[in-house]
Amino acid sequence: MSSEARLRASQSGKRRWWLLIAIVVVATLPLLFQDSYWRANLIVCALNVILAIGLDFILGYAGQLNLGHSAFYGIGAYASTLLIIKLGVPFWIAFAAGMALSGAAGMALSLFAVRLRGHYLAIASLGFAVIVHQVLLNWISLTHGPLGIYAIKPPPDIAVPGLPILSFSNSGNMFYLVAGFAFLFYVLLDQLVRSPIGEALAAIREDEVSAASFGINCTVWKVFAFGMGSALAGAAGAFYASFVGTLVPDAFIITESFTILAMVIVGGMGTLIGPVWGAILLTVLPELLRGIGDLRLVVYGAALTLVVLFVPGGMVQAARIVRARLACLPIASTRQ
Repeated sequence: MSSEARLRASQSGKRRWWLLIAIVVVATLPLLFQDSYWRANLIVCALNVILAIGLDFILGYAGQLNLGHSAFYGIGAYASTLLIIKLGVPFWIAFAAGMALSGAAGMALSLFAVRLRGHYLAIASLGFAVIVHQVLLNWISLTHGPLGIYAIKPPPDIAVPGLPILSFSNSGNMFYLVAGFAFLFYVLLDQLVRSPIGEALAAIREDEVSAASFGINCTVWKVFAFGMGSALAGAAGAFYASFVGTLVPDAFIITESFTILAMVIVGGMGTLIGPVWGAILLTVLPELLRGIGDLRLVVYGAALTLVVLFVPGGMVQAARIVRARLACLPIASTRQ
């Protein structure tokens, strides 16, 4: 076995151990937090993880600045809910349809904006988010507009012979469901970015002209990245509706896109694990600071600013710096 093959096997083994540790930690969280308030925050964390890794796949790996992620979040939520309420479609079929519709919307946006890059693409995606929000707000006959949709049921119970009925009206079970899908989506994207697909996306991100000169179809892969990330946002939207039980258009305003973007940047773009930590931090931190009143917004904003200024690579870069310095400590002590 070559040294490169041994290195890959070692890295793969480490990833498996970290994934196993993550599963154990996630499994114990609802047992540690019995309070309904913190269990609700755990579910929101899992939803934000799905949103953040989806945006990171578009922005961090494909290099496409998407500021309209909240639109796909809303499309998935409303599409799945309306299918269930108005047509009586079973939840899981409506869930898949919401994902598919959000993915198709992302692909359509990418096709229309295929020649746009940088801030031009950002403006186009931002405009798309404004359009979607206005449709949700003003198409009252379909979406009920600002009045909202209420009494949305959680996912149906799962009955396994010989085992207790798994009810998702229980917040602990709902967390396991959403976190389980977040884990599956993470593993899926992790496999994609480590495959030739990930190499093609990285080439497009670094230099689209050079990538095209090597035979990479930039249009196809940018559309693919947009579709995949948007579909994940749609999945988060479907879970959000069934968890909250209420849908109003203001849940999917433009500021939601910036919040998701902040999670990706603070965690570390183009790393997958970074947006996970960013989503957890920016979901939990405002709740931990709630005791200091409005001052929490100042602390929250200052923390974001300091991270962007001094650690542009986010939490992942900070962790690497700390690990490198700790690795140098034994060497320095032996020299002394």
